[in-house]
Amino acid sequence: MIRLLIADDHPVVRAGLRAVLECEPDFAIVAEAATAERAVELAADPGVDVVLMDLQFGPGSAMNGAQATAAITARAGAPRVLVVTTYDTDADTLPALEAGATGYLLKDAPPEELAQAVRAAAAGRSALASSVADRLLERMRTPAAALSARETEVLGLVADGLANQQISQRLHLSQATVKSHLVHIYTKLGVDSRTSAVREARRRGLIR
Repeated sequence: MIRLLIADDHPVVRAGLRAVLECEPDFAIVAEAATAERAVELAADPGVDVVLMDLQFGPGSAMNGAQATAAITARAGAPRVLVVTTYDTDADTLPALEAGATGYLLKDAPPEELAQAVRAAAAGRSALASSVADRLLERMRTPAAALSARETEVLGLVADGLANQQISQRLHLSQATVKSHLVHIYTKLGVDSRTSAVREARRRGLIR
């Protein structure tokens, strides 16, 4: 029996996941969490095998899903974390996978794909949405052209309208370092302005 914890701030989503997963004879839903912090607490229970983790939680949660994933997987004997979210940009996938997520699936995945991903995660195998797997493969094929996790983070803040000084304060970097990241971003994306960089990154699915 694979024991599951569902972590999502939307009650309807949790109910939907429960309804789908309870149809599988080898799954048992043992807990639900509406905040990332609660998910971290409940995942410490040795009775949890896989955590289904959303990435974005409401204002009641100070942590996001990637941060919760890192906190969960840092513990010895931790359960596996399978991210189940609506976001599939590099800005979302890279932090989650670097935090230790075993798999990454989108919420519109068919029930059978979700069930397979849960079983794969429980066994310690990767389970990735096809769009995520394709972009990771492309990053491996052309590493020189791929944005780093930090570059993706900087560009995401540019897309949010933050100036270099605000980005440096947010990320605890010098303004010179922020400018250096932007130069590298422009080169990799083949653009020459902040607006063009954001537009091209969104076209490629690198940021939201």
